[in-house]
Amino acid sequence: MTTTLPLDRPPVPAPPPPPGPGRGLVVGAARWSAHHKWTALLLWLAFVAAAIVGGGAVGTQEVADGDYGIGASAGADKAIAGADFDEPHTESVLVRAADGGIVDPSSDQLAGLRADLAAASGVAEVSSPQPSADGAAVLYEVTLDVPEGTDAEMDDAASAAAAEVGRVVDEAGAAAPELMVGQVGDASLDAALDQLYEDDLRRAEYLSLPVSLLIMVVVFGALIAAAVPVLLALSSVVAAMGLSAFASHLIPSSDMLASVILLVGMAVGVDYSLFYVRREREERAKGRGTLDAVTVAAATSGRAVVVSGIAVIIAMAGMFFAGEATFESLAVGTILVVAVAVVGSVTALPALLSIFGRWIDRPRIPLLWRLRRGDGADSRLWSAILRPVLRHPRTALFVGVAALLALAAPALGMKLSQPGISDLAQDVPEVQTYDAVTAAFPAEGASHTVAVWSADGAALDTAAVDDAVAALGDDVTGDPRFAVDDGLTAEYSADRSVAEIAVHVPYESDDERAEQSLEVLRNDLVPAAFDGVDGAETGVTGQTAGNVDFRGLLADRMPIVIGFVLLMTIMVLVMAFRSLTVALTAAALNLLSVAAAYGLLTLVFQNTWAESLLGFTSTGALIIWLPLFLFVILFGLSMDYHVFVVSRIREGARAGLTTPEAVRTGIVRSAGVVTSAAVVMVAVFSIFASLGAIEFKQLGIGLAAAILIDATIVRAVLLPSLMVLLGERNWWLPRPLKRLPALEH
Repeated sequence: MTTTLPLDRPPVPAPPPPPGPGRGLVVGAARWSAHHKWTALLLWLAFVAAAIVGGGAVGTQEVADGDYGIGASAGADKAIAGADFDEPHTESVLVRAADGGIVDPSSDQLAGLRADLAAASGVAEVSSPQPSADGAAVLYEVTLDVPEGTDAEMDDAASAAAAEVGRVVDEAGAAAPELMVGQVGDASLDAALDQLYEDDLRRAEYLSLPVSLLIMVVVFGALIAAAVPVLLALSSVVAAMGLSAFASHLIPSSDMLASVILLVGMAVGVDYSLFYVRREREERAKGRGTLDAVTVAAATSGRAVVVSGIAVIIAMAGMFFAGEATFESLAVGTILVVAVAVVGSVTALPALLSIFGRWIDRPRIPLLWRLRRGDGADSRLWSAILRPVLRHPRTALFVGVAALLALAAPALGMKLSQPGISDLAQDVPEVQTYDAVTAAFPAEGASHTVAVWSADGAALDTAAVDDAVAALGDDVTGDPRFAVDDGLTAEYSADRSVAEIAVHVPYESDDERAEQSLEVLRNDLVPAAFDGVDGAETGVTGQTAGNVDFRGLLADRMPIVIGFVLLMTIMVLVMAFRSLTVALTAAALNLLSVAAAYGLLTLVFQNTWAESLLGFTSTGALIIWLPLFLFVILFGLSMDYHVFVVSRIREGARAGLTTPEAVRTGIVRSAGVVTSAAVVMVAVFSIFASLGAIEFKQLGIGLAAAILIDATIVRAVLLPSLMVLLGERNWWLPRPLKRLPALEH
């Protein structure tokens, strides 16, 4: 059965009179800001400045190494992080023949290299040359001279000494082109990767601002109107970064926090302002004065921004249930930047609109201004797209759902792993050297770390521990699951309360065989070896253990996170739209959109077909934290469009239009701003997809693809077909839920 509708020119409701000053908090704040425009703007600028200056003054508290531990690794990580191990800082220098031949460790060239390394500033000792089993490589262990001090002081000294080693290595390679000389170590690798991430973040910062501004110029055709959303979003980002420094003293900050605040802040900040500015211009085009136009924009788009912001914040709060330090940090950062963007949109933005008045449309870009359609006018393109959808809603719904389910199907084979060093950017020389070292010397590669610590903090019985370590060494020596040839050795903390033992494996850290060896260690070998050590606790940690434990965390906590986000979002939407149907359909459509994004990511990054296209090397897995983080981000951001579009549809329904007419009018009239907002988000997220770090690339592709799917298939096909089929049932609210307070204005 099909439905024939008068699609060409449905009756359009007359604009309602502007709400009075008492119509709720959002309208009241907007009218106050518009009346006291300079005061409101100065208050906003003072808030941003105070956040920046105050955040810089209090400093940022980073997550401690021991706080990253989860699951079975947590105890071992905490014990090792809290112990004072007298371990020297070292760098490895690898020498290979450029033609792949044999390297003579007794050659004059290598003797000179060793002497130059020993004479370098900050070097305490250089080991004898260690030839590889096939003679194709020689390894030197360089011990750095790092004086005692604070962690930051020691890290700086180690970095400086490692840089001196790097200078010698570069000079040796230039003087002997027949040799390949490389360096890798904790200090040099950390410095290289920090530089890589810093360059990536700087590139994202430099590109996101002009790209967003360029899109806004195209959207508005006027420079001031284009600049206002971008500048407001940027001010929200920097304010949130300052506030996150204060928050870090309650919930410590992770390394990725600044990147995520920038990513989310630019996307939602521009979107919220875009919704508001477009509606204000639409009302002015109908003949309203600036104050009345701002008031109507506050009562409609401003309200939608607040509801959307609340939904996004609730989704981000779901990360607190993950029980992991990084997620908790990211939850704080994203909640702060969204909250700041919402506040700016309903206070500073009305003030700016009141200040500029009709000058908001100046200076005009001649060609773009002429091409720009009048705000609020019907879109011929979207009318054409909606015509078959609304005439054949069942078919459209079936085809749309089938397409997204097909796209989501690859997610059933999703694999998760935290990339090891060899999975990082291959154009980093230290990563290349690491790969070469582990290939030539397997015992230098991936390893499990067995931790032994005293339950009461007292010194361990070192003799008993050494006996247990020897027994463990006998068990793993010669076992093909481990790369141990001559037993194991324990390293003790200064107070002898903690010991750690490295058990190397001949596999990458994310290899299934490495996970099998971990299981053997945890369940059999370590408990059996240390059973007789009184008062000692044991645990096994390391990269492989972290992967296994994180997957276990996701399996345990993901249902809780999803349940919380769904329940709270549904409640917010019920309170906003006074409809359980709208809330349930929004949740279902968002889940479908997220599932499609999961499937697309799996299809792209677990295979090699897109490597040259996107500039990455497949690790055969997705970043282990990505599914949970993507769920909360996408579920929240998808609400931007849903709340805005459904708000316009409800306006039509309240004005007396039939459901099909209200759906068509609401979607067509909001199509321009939703499309523009989606383009901004996709553009900003695509910048992250172009960065070198694999986690940024996967995050950017996942977010960009999901927003594109959401703004096209979901909003143009699934939402209108579903609402037409539901008819008046769209606004159904069970009697018990009518007692919930309303988020009307």
